[in-house]
Amino acid sequence: MTAIRERLQAALDRRMLLRMAGAAGIGAALLPGLVRAATQLESLPRVRALLERWTGTAEKPGVFPGLVASLGMLGREAEFVARGAQGFTDGTPISAQSLFRIYSMTKPITGIMAMQLIAEGRLSLDQPLADVLPRFAAMQVQDRYDGSLSALHAAPRAITMRHLLTHTSGLGYSIIQTGPIRDLLQAKGLAAGQVTRLQVPGFTDAAPAPSLALFADRLADVPLVYDPATHWSYSLGLDLMGRVIEVVTGRPFDIYLREALFEPAGMTSTFFQVPAADRARLTTNYAALGEVLVPIDEPGNSLFLDKPAFPFGGSGLVSSPRDYDRFLRLLAQRGVLDGKRVLAESAVMTGTGDLLPPLVRLSAMLPPGSGFGAGGRVGKGAEAGIFGWSGAAATVGMVDMIRGLRSQLFAQFMPPNAFGLIPQFQTALKADIMALLETQS
Repeated sequence: MTAIRERLQAALDRRMLLRMAGAAGIGAALLPGLVRAATQLESLPRVRALLERWTGTAEKPGVFPGLVASLGMLGREAEFVARGAQGFTDGTPISAQSLFRIYSMTKPITGIMAMQLIAEGRLSLDQPLADVLPRFAAMQVQDRYDGSLSALHAAPRAITMRHLLTHTSGLGYSIIQTGPIRDLLQAKGLAAGQVTRLQVPGFTDAAPAPSLALFADRLADVPLVYDPATHWSYSLGLDLMGRVIEVVTGRPFDIYLREALFEPAGMTSTFFQVPAADRARLTTNYAALGEVLVPIDEPGNSLFLDKPAFPFGGSGLVSSPRDYDRFLRLLAQRGVLDGKRVLAESAVMTGTGDLLPPLVRLSAMLPPGSGFGAGGRVGKGAEAGIFGWSGAAATVGMVDMIRGLRSQLFAQFMPPNAFGLIPQFQTALKADIMALLETQS
């Protein structure tokens, strides 16, 4: 049990979560001729070989039971590459319709939907959080990061919507903080998400807050770890944004997402709670114990079949590669999908751009050359135009807003840096794209 505890904690460790964030970015080296190569997407020989190597064959199983990758061009359906099964003991072939726990890939969805409310004039980017949630009007801040809970000072400025979206609010995160403030977050049920039914001391002891309203109220009583607008620090900001959305729209957060995004965008397989009828599509999630994968959430008894304590805007969604590609395609097409406007263009373009406050200190955990938008990393320099984020169970989704290119990789194991899969995918995908370009030259 000690080993499982350590591995589960590592699955949500700060270094892992953040270093994976830019792993699937394609960068600005792509040429306009890439679009002309779109008809040859089915080749993708290196990506296919990579997935086959990692999943193996019936005679010689690989490290993972199954993997799905995709690449999509502007205005075109994505090309999906799927290999293997949904679990080592589940012979169901894995596919673009299989369901994966996407964890922090929930954050860009929450962030972009907050940007939609800003585009509609129902929020503003630099509006104080206390305008919507008054309990956050007079926050206290730790004098020393992760230090004493009694050595505090008054926050010198208000938390704003921008700060929540970009992890610059100063709010803590139980998967990041250490010491007494981490203990306080856990004791108050300010959970970062849900992982397993296994009882893991120090990880699954406290029940999550029973509603978003109580989650927000309890979080308001916890000191900030930094003064707002001074540091990029991974946080509960997008979970709290879920409560902001509830108050502003007058609708439960999960219902708002379904009605304002999932249904209009044709995202029919994205849920906070997996319906019983869709259980057969749910993959198994594993913990990496050395070189062995141990199941920690299986479809027959998955935690995600239950209604969550509240809809986690930072980590709670289950989705399919097909559905998440719909979301990325919606961004690439500036809010229009299937000839229908779903999101305001300003919501998409502002939300996928750099929203960081001026002079904010970037964490060493954020990849170099980064900005940050509405819940996702923003590339700069050679990666200009890239927007996206990753999940704690080895899922990655990125869109190149300049070229309309979008890419994904879906697996289900924690931590996702256990085997080096994602960097290898990045290398294979870039090589396949450059090969496509060469055929057009």
